[in-house]
Amino acid sequence: MSEHLSTTTDVLIVGAGPTGLTLACALARSGIDFKIIDQAAGPHPGSRGKSIQPRTLEVLDDLGVIDAILEHGEPARPVLFTDMQGHEIQRTGAPGASTPATPYPSSVVTPEWRVEEALRSRLEALGGSVIFNVELSELTQLETHVTATTSTGETITARWLVGCDGGHSTVRKQSGITFLGETLEEVRMIVADVQATGLDRETWRIWEGEHGFVALCPLASTEDFSLQILLGAGANPELSLENMQAAVTQQSRRSDIILNKITWSSLWRANVRMVESYRSGRVFVAGDAAHIHSPAGGQGMNTGIQDAQNLAWKLAAVIKGASLALLNTYQEERLPVAAGVLALSSKLMEKTLASHGSAMFGRDWKTNQLGLGYRDSSLSASPDNKHDDRGIQAGDRAPDATGLIVEGKKSRLFDLLRGEHFTILCFGKPGMSMDNLPVYPWLQLRTVQLGSEVVDGSGHLANAYGLPDGAVALIRPDGYIGLVARSDCQAALVDYLAQLAGREA
Repeated sequence: MSEHLSTTTDVLIVGAGPTGLTLACALARSGIDFKIIDQAAGPHPGSRGKSIQPRTLEVLDDLGVIDAILEHGEPARPVLFTDMQGHEIQRTGAPGASTPATPYPSSVVTPEWRVEEALRSRLEALGGSVIFNVELSELTQLETHVTATTSTGETITARWLVGCDGGHSTVRKQSGITFLGETLEEVRMIVADVQATGLDRETWRIWEGEHGFVALCPLASTEDFSLQILLGAGANPELSLENMQAAVTQQSRRSDIILNKITWSSLWRANVRMVESYRSGRVFVAGDAAHIHSPAGGQGMNTGIQDAQNLAWKLAAVIKGASLALLNTYQEERLPVAAGVLALSSKLMEKTLASHGSAMFGRDWKTNQLGLGYRDSSLSASPDNKHDDRGIQAGDRAPDATGLIVEGKKSRLFDLLRGEHFTILCFGKPGMSMDNLPVYPWLQLRTVQLGSEVVDGSGHLANAYGLPDGAVALIRPDGYIGLVARSDCQAALVDYLAQLAGREA
């Protein structure tokens, strides 16, 4: 590549992990011009994050990759915990059952590289691809764009740049975004993908030790187990097969478990940090570049994917003509979520250390991220219901609903929401004409008229939303409810869309 080569694009994404790939897929689906680069020579190996939470599964469903994820993943395994006295305790049971409002009730265990594989395949189907072996060397911000110089000598000029480049983010450092938190050097863990004999693949096993624990979890669609060794003070951190074998043999008190091969390994340190700001001018950060979690609760990868989901539709809308102020809501919505999730995973890690591992693998409803939302966001409007917390609210995740009949065929609400459009759910007769809504070049609207175009034969949609005839709910492209109006619906919609456009209604 010529050292004088230069290109322009709307969005430059730095980092092609799950966060960057999610952002790329969403932008590609919206027809936005972008580039995605990664300093690695090729796809990242290793399971790293391996638990996909229910809300993230919904995001992946919306992006069109859920079949590949489920094909290569399995519901979270039962966990068998063995204490230092040799007592075995079943810590978790079978995964929960889906409901009409929640198609994915439990997390799915699959290696992180499988998630990236599915997203790269989807990106290629959408006409995009990752440019590997290209590192960001320097970035310069100007009023209307960002100029990035790469390790190959190329200059990339982008209207917006998003750093999805991990905990050591070059983007974050060069844009001057403060990374708050601490590193606890004394809290260390060997994390590896290994091949082993002597264990079945039906159970996630944990053995308590005097100063830590050893855990082995079978990884679906591979021959590997995910190995975690929490190291006590003075323990050997060497990433060798011999050292890992010694730890497994000692803490399991079993000589029949034999590690045969390491396919990936890393030494994790308790580095719990988050950014002070998600944005600096025309530069944004997402995923591990914005927040680093403990592995407890399986929150890191999931939070990053949802960062990307939140930012993608806003970038696409602004590039197509929506108000620049819309981009301010990325930090407004995601920073409090990241802070809450970081506190949760840190609390779970504290319990893990105190319990020698047993607490790390318990299932807490808070970790599924289905309850996370944006009720306090400036994008959440309930003009005639400001003091009523009953039922569905603006800012909540939009529940699914099965049993719908659309043009004589069975469907579900998530099928109607899938894509880059806003969806207006009209309950009964709305007393308004959709033809009178404003037309903006950046805005795609889909109207779902219940009772005529869409039949709620099972009543699941009515039960999930609890809204009266004449009400409307406007659902954002990321699957959250932006507006709930029970009266004067047309005026409420016009005002809301004008806000996004940056205009007076």
